[in-house]
Amino acid sequence: MNYVLLTAAADRPDALKRALETADELSRRDVAARVVEIDRLGEESIPVDSLVVSLGGDGTFLRAAHFAHRYRSRILPVHLGRIGFLLNVPTEEITQAVVTGLSSTASVERLALAIRVGDDPVSYFALNEVVLERFEAGRMVRVLTYVDDEEYLTYTADSVMVATPTGSTAYNFSAGGPVVDSALDVLILTPVAPHFTIDRSIVVSGERTVRLSVRERPANVVVDGRLLRTLQPNEVLEVTRQSDPVRVVYSSAFELGHRLRTNLREGHA
Repeated sequence: MNYVLLTAAADRPDALKRALETADELSRRDVAARVVEIDRLGEESIPVDSLVVSLGGDGTFLRAAHFAHRYRSRILPVHLGRIGFLLNVPTEEITQAVVTGLSSTASVERLALAIRVGDDPVSYFALNEVVLERFEAGRMVRVLTYVDDEEYLTYTADSVMVATPTGSTAYNFSAGGPVVDSALDVLILTPVAPHFTIDRSIVVSGERTVRLSVRERPANVVVDGRLLRTLQPNEVLEVTRQSDPVRVVYSSAFELGHRLRTNLREGHA
């Protein structure tokens, strides 16, 4: 692997500037590198087993992770000074981190979701979560949940999500769901603003299949923060573990305890 694609948001001139500087530094080391704005990433293609570097926040990282997974490549998330729970490489260390990533096969595998909606033959990908949210403002959704073929709970809530351990510190955390070690092979079901306060999150094995359906009213399907489509009452949303995990290049110091202390606490300081 000797190809690097660096991506950043167009509204972050500091990120684009640092990406261009890094590409120049890498070219002087005979490493093929290119910079692409995150909004134009869908127009690009890269060799399999490349290294994708995201510069920005968690949103940029998630979009870049979708792209990297499509080409069976690893991703290196760079932190640019704002709070980013999924990011670990500081800006000043980016070039060395890329060089180290190129010379090593070391990466951490992160569970991702495979999502099927109704009769749609396409399987969609999520790294953080898939959410069934209310279609109409002011109206809750009633979501039936099944794990494998067993009926679990019927939630009446603003929305219901299935999250990964990686996504447990994102929307799941804001909704009162548990923080889960990213190394675990589990799926997390969490209601958002449930009507009954006794309704809480459920954690199930990553080997299980979770199916969600709605009663009476449709609901929007949102994947990693992006609207996918609308689920009708006669359709089923099926969620399983992706057969191919996301490969993320992290430093050895990027441990859960450190992230909880420095990111979540700082975010509420």
